[in-house]
Amino acid sequence: MKKKKKSSNSNKYIAKENLNNRKTNKKTKDVKVVKSKRLFIGSIFCFIIFILLLVRLAFLQLIQGSELKEAANRQQTATRIISAKRGNIYDSTGKLLAASASVDTISINPSKIKDENKEKVAKAFSTIFELDYEEVLKQVNSEYSIETIIKKVEKDKVDELKNWMEANEIFSGINIDEDAKRYYPYGNLASNLIGFCNTDNVGQEGLELKWDSVLSGTPGKLLSLEDGNSSLVPDNNETYVPAQNGNNVTLTIDANIQTIAEKYLKQACLENKCGNGGTVVIMQPSTGDILAMASYPDFDLNTPREPNETLKPTWDTLSADDKLNSLYKMWRNRVVADTYEPGSTFKMITAATALEEGIVQTDTANDFFCRGYEYVNGIRINCASEYTTHGYQTLRQALMNSCNPALIQLGQRIGAPTLYKYYDAFGFFQKTGIATSGEANSYFWDLEDVGNVELATMSFGQRFRITPIQLITAVCSIANDGVLMQPRIVKEIENPDTGAVTTIAPSAVRQVISKETASKLMDILESVVEEGGGKNGQVQGYSVAGKTGTAEPDENEGSYYVSSFVGISPVENPEVVVLLALHDPQAGNHYGGTIVAPVVSQILSEVLPYLGIPSDDLTVEGGNNTIDTITLPDVRNKTVAQAKKIIEDAGFTCKISGDDSSLLVTDQVPKPGTSLIKGAIVNLYSEGNETRVSQQVPNLKGMSYAQARNALKAKNLNIRITGTGYVLSQDPMAGTLVEEGTVVNVTLKKQINTTN
Repeated sequence: MKKKKKSSNSNKYIAKENLNNRKTNKKTKDVKVVKSKRLFIGSIFCFIIFILLLVRLAFLQLIQGSELKEAANRQQTATRIISAKRGNIYDSTGKLLAASASVDTISINPSKIKDENKEKVAKAFSTIFELDYEEVLKQVNSEYSIETIIKKVEKDKVDELKNWMEANEIFSGINIDEDAKRYYPYGNLASNLIGFCNTDNVGQEGLELKWDSVLSGTPGKLLSLEDGNSSLVPDNNETYVPAQNGNNVTLTIDANIQTIAEKYLKQACLENKCGNGGTVVIMQPSTGDILAMASYPDFDLNTPREPNETLKPTWDTLSADDKLNSLYKMWRNRVVADTYEPGSTFKMITAATALEEGIVQTDTANDFFCRGYEYVNGIRINCASEYTTHGYQTLRQALMNSCNPALIQLGQRIGAPTLYKYYDAFGFFQKTGIATSGEANSYFWDLEDVGNVELATMSFGQRFRITPIQLITAVCSIANDGVLMQPRIVKEIENPDTGAVTTIAPSAVRQVISKETASKLMDILESVVEEGGGKNGQVQGYSVAGKTGTAEPDENEGSYYVSSFVGISPVENPEVVVLLALHDPQAGNHYGGTIVAPVVSQILSEVLPYLGIPSDDLTVEGGNNTIDTITLPDVRNKTVAQAKKIIEDAGFTCKISGDDSSLLVTDQVPKPGTSLIKGAIVNLYSEGNETRVSQQVPNLKGMSYAQARNALKAKNLNIRITGTGYVLSQDPMAGTLVEEGTVVNVTLKKQINTTN
């Protein structure tokens, strides 16, 4: 029994041990299963990560590859802008009026400047360039990729900065780029015409603005690699795009003539205390070339934002807006940008219209009557001479006297529609198209609004507004045988890189009036200067035609007197037309013939000899003892039309008997082969039209050459000169009846003999 019991305990032990073993085996098996699961999950996760990385890599490489490559290139590429040199501006003689000097622009890349150097860099900039330290420090700490510290830095300052950078071994983030600075060697000369540029060398006013695209050129650039310290990395792929320099521009302006014009304009404005300054423009009628153009007050082109002498006394009292408006007014080229009432200078346009339309002749006796005023619709309009009564007058006398009633009567004969047709032809309804900025247009009534009063006032040049450039362009057409030329201010454009030159040729707009009408009017305008209200416009040794102007204030507009004079010289072959206007003269006198004509005379007395125009001064010993003459061609047996063209092309004035241009010329006076001065009168006769007109030779003794020539021309007679001085004798003698076209031989001598 005891043995059985022992066996039972032993079995229990074995069973218990087996149970424990089974538990241990199960536990081991479970651990292995967990580890296998974890390994599997980890492998799956790693595989997913790997796949994601592959996808990302593929995305970056295949989809964003080019973009990232470009971004990397941008980050590693240093770009330096190569500024284009702005073209120069020259006068017609080659004088440099505007040029560009080499300077530098200092900029920074704030992110590339180390934090420990930023205060030091800001301090250096503020000291070297005299800038505000706090403002510079803000730029140095800016989040922008680039900040411009200062532009147009001169070489000495750049050298100082370079020395500082080397001494402190700070180069990263500081850029020194080549630039250009505009400067004007003559300061104030032609300032309102030339204009100026801003700090970026972009034209802001005048020719600099109008021709900006031609002058500015195209900037170039240099692309290269740099390392993290902003040091250049040698690379064969470095890209260089050269700058295309701006073109040079040559003007029609002559700096010497411009200086003369500005000198006398300033003097006149100061002497006459002109409240609104003045303008002057000089033009060559045959080409339309502007030889000089000026406004006063002017300014220094090198410091255009500083007040001129006129503004300085009150500058500090002005508000910011008033200062800006004052600068705009100072910069304005008033010859093209401002309108004004031309006054009596415009009477020549009314006269030209009437002559061309055959409404009036130059010397018809008792053609007009002046009682000192004219009533129009019950409104009294006084004569320009106010209390003077001119009585009966010819057209010549009316212009010599600058008679308002006579011009009112003439305007009534013409009518508004015809006047407007010629205003349009003369170019008063359009801008002239002169190649500078800011040109304004005229102000006229609409034709349907022109009543009797408006017709009357515009006939003598008031209550409408035009620009000075419009008026002188129209006057030049009269001096140019009736051909209107477009004003030319730029004559050549040169590419400095290739040397190619583009010439801007003179441009004829249209034939406004006939050559015959222009000649008649020029003859009248010469009488205005020789014997009429323009006497103060005479120039010793030169013939001058001209017209005075005095525009009265319009009380409804708060305007002021504008005094002006236009002079043309020489009369026979006009080379120069001068228009000068004084605005609001306050020294007492305001008549153009008194205060402006003498100024134009002074200008012409210097400009004409400078241009090499020969003097016809025969009143002094040692002067010219001959006048250039032309041999009269033989036009007999040619048709009247052919003969007229030959005579006029030779430089003479043709007077024809009869109106059939197909008939043959049977005779001419003077005879073929006669030596005549330019503009001499030639009478042509055809079959059935041979009636001769006789004239009485005037007494010329004691006259100058110009006076004698005009006296004979008024009677359709010609002159031949011997000697110098004043008229001593003449042949035929005074009072003799001779055929029109006859040549009167005149002997001049120094001793003046006024005995009749």
